Amino acid sequence: MPPSNRYEQEETTNENLPPTQVVRQRKLFNQISGITSGIVTRFTSREHPFYRRVWFWAGLSVGGSIIAFNYLLGEIDKTLPDKAELQAVVREQTITIKAVDGTILQQQGEATREKINLEQMPEILKNAFIASEDSRFSQHQGIDPQGIVRAAVNNLRSQNVVEGGSTITQQLSRILFLKQERTVWRKLKELRLAHKLEQELTKDQILERYLNLVYLGAGAYGVADAAWVYFSKPVDQLTLPEAATIAGMPPAPSLFSPDKNPEAAKQRRNLVLQRMEKEGFITPAQKQEATQAEITLKPSLPKRLQVESPYFTSYIQQELPKYVSPQVLANGGLTVETSLNPTWQQAAEAAVTKTLRNQGRWQNFKQAALVAIDPRNGEIKAMVGGQDFGKNQFNRVTQAQRQPGSTFKGFVYATAIATGKNPNDTYVDAPFVVDGYEPKNYGETFRGTMNMRDALTRSVNVVALKVMLDVGFEPTIQLAKNMGIKSKLNPHYSLALGSNEVNLLELTSAYGSFATQGLHSEPHGIRRVLNRKGEVIWSANFDSKRVLDPTSAAIMTWMLRNVVEAGTGAAAQLPNRPVAGKTGTSDEARDLWFIGYIPQVVTGVWLGNDNNRPTYGSSGSAAYTWHEFMEKAVEGMPIEKFPERPKLAGRKGSIKAKPIKAKQILNRSLTPNEESLQEPGSSTRRRRRSQRLEEATPTDSPRRRRRYRSQESVSGGSEESPRRRRRRQVVQSDTSESPRRSRRSSSTVGNSSGSASSAPTPSWRERLRPNSSSSN
Repeated sequence: MPPSNRYEQEETTNENLPPTQVVRQRKLFNQISGITSGIVTRFTSREHPFYRRVWFWAGLSVGGSIIAFNYLLGEIDKTLPDKAELQAVVREQTITIKAVDGTILQQQGEATREKINLEQMPEILKNAFIASEDSRFSQHQGIDPQGIVRAAVNNLRSQNVVEGGSTITQQLSRILFLKQERTVWRKLKELRLAHKLEQELTKDQILERYLNLVYLGAGAYGVADAAWVYFSKPVDQLTLPEAATIAGMPPAPSLFSPDKNPEAAKQRRNLVLQRMEKEGFITPAQKQEATQAEITLKPSLPKRLQVESPYFTSYIQQELPKYVSPQVLANGGLTVETSLNPTWQQAAEAAVTKTLRNQGRWQNFKQAALVAIDPRNGEIKAMVGGQDFGKNQFNRVTQAQRQPGSTFKGFVYATAIATGKNPNDTYVDAPFVVDGYEPKNYGETFRGTMNMRDALTRSVNVVALKVMLDVGFEPTIQLAKNMGIKSKLNPHYSLALGSNEVNLLELTSAYGSFATQGLHSEPHGIRRVLNRKGEVIWSANFDSKRVLDPTSAAIMTWMLRNVVEAGTGAAAQLPNRPVAGKTGTSDEARDLWFIGYIPQVVTGVWLGNDNNRPTYGSSGSAAYTWHEFMEKAVEGMPIEKFPERPKLAGRKGSIKAKPIKAKQILNRSLTPNEESLQEPGSSTRRRRRSQRLEEATPTDSPRRRRRYRSQESVSGGSEESPRRRRRRQVVQSDTSESPRRSRRSSSTVGNSSGSASSAPTPSWRERLRPNSSSSN
């Protein structure tokens, strides 16, 4: 049988042991049993329960503290940026716009204009900040308990806040990720962020970021900006007293700023020098000499407030929301890399300024605009939107809607060529009325039979309208839209002469399609957008699309080259480099245009007045401004040739023509006097005089220009005198005119198509009255 109790069991187990050892085991077993019974009795005693014991509450407090601490850390971490965000190098709520070479064009918010590497900063400056702000910077892990205690003691002794306990790492975390409110919660987040930053970044990275971002008063962010703002020198030229002055400002930039409180700044500087000596960064002699030095300021405006190319940067700010979400914009910290070429921009500004100063005075125009685009990718390389951005922020490149005049003829002739027409096809330049609309040439003269190429070269209005009648409104408008015209185009007869308003950017971009043999890229000025960490969040990816067949584009370039070589755009010629382009002048010379290109660049120029007042100038002034800019822009650029002119015979069209079916067409033969102008000798002399007027460059004197105009007014050349145009009452109408206006102008031929059918046929004198709104 098994033992009946534990003693019998023990006897059985130990029956083979010596008697003395058995006795010892029994005594030990009884003692353990007694102790265990006592403990159980105490726990279960009603007089002394366990929850009244000190050790219980001590253990509970420690465990609870650990749980609460971990919970608090978890709650703090939920509000902090993730690990990847800790690599941020710029503040929030900032936008920095850079040119293609990395130079800063504009900054918004608390941005650092000039960031420099730690190696570029002098040792005295780095040591001054370490001694002043965080003497144990290299020893702690983001939080310095000794520094906190020391600061508290010093503040109690002084009965004022004379020293802060925040480390450089804590200050950097506050600069990059936190607001400046004074709350316990913000301080806890600051401590936690400092610890995380120390885990992700090296000491050098932390110090470099801090010295580039810390606010140092007077609008200066970072030591490089401060060196410029207070002493007008680069950071590597700072003396010891100057470095100590700058290093003393972070605790209270407005209080210790030397330009506002020189005495307080001097006391703070001396304290920094004292700490530098204590830490062994300088000798007592150096400290004594620097302490006795006066603070000599040479103030300058903060570089971050400077704005380069303001018309372009304002355009970039308007474009940015198209590519970046509102939330990302609101958070800020963005760097926008643009396509602007600073060298070209300077050349563009110089060309516009020169034209306004010289030609603008006596030709009566006060504004000018210029834009240059790389047609191969659509990047904007230069943009001048007016005379003075400080006085008027209206951008005449992107915001001004003006009549393009004869520059629109490029789309009319391109449509005709694309339908299969031959540039040698002929038309008669003679008085012509279609549904009550009668175009007029400069000087009220006609040239008789001429081919399309010569008509484009001489910018003949009558032929341009007849060409559009053959190809139709719809194909012309559609091609212009495909090539880059975004403004509304109305199907009126005056469309052929450029009566529909467009802006300079879209017109220039559209002409770029000729330069790329029929490919069009969306014009844009932003290359990339980077976030605070330097990561690319958007990059330009505008694919080129085919808008015109290569053969037609090459033929158009061949025709437009002739405009520059032998026609109205002669002032735009460049030495040893092929140029193609088109001039344009709206009614009474209110708008003067030239859009020209080489294979690598397309540039557009507009001259005029914001109030739409007539000018005394000609499109030759715009062509000359183009020349002034391009002459500088092409320096060092390889010379590329345009493609050879394709064979003209046997071509098939890529666009289907949709001829306009007019209700009434009136043709009149040339008078004997007009026919005499077609004789070779007379015609040659006449064209030569006309060309001299149109090609006269702005370098010609005003007296010589006036003589050319006088000759033209007498001989009736291709360009009419601007003064003569202003004296005449010009009437233009198309199918959009109201019946009331048609009745008022019934004495002229410029009525709407509706009234023309019922009105009696006007006499030839009435038909010769000028009513065109656009010309060469």
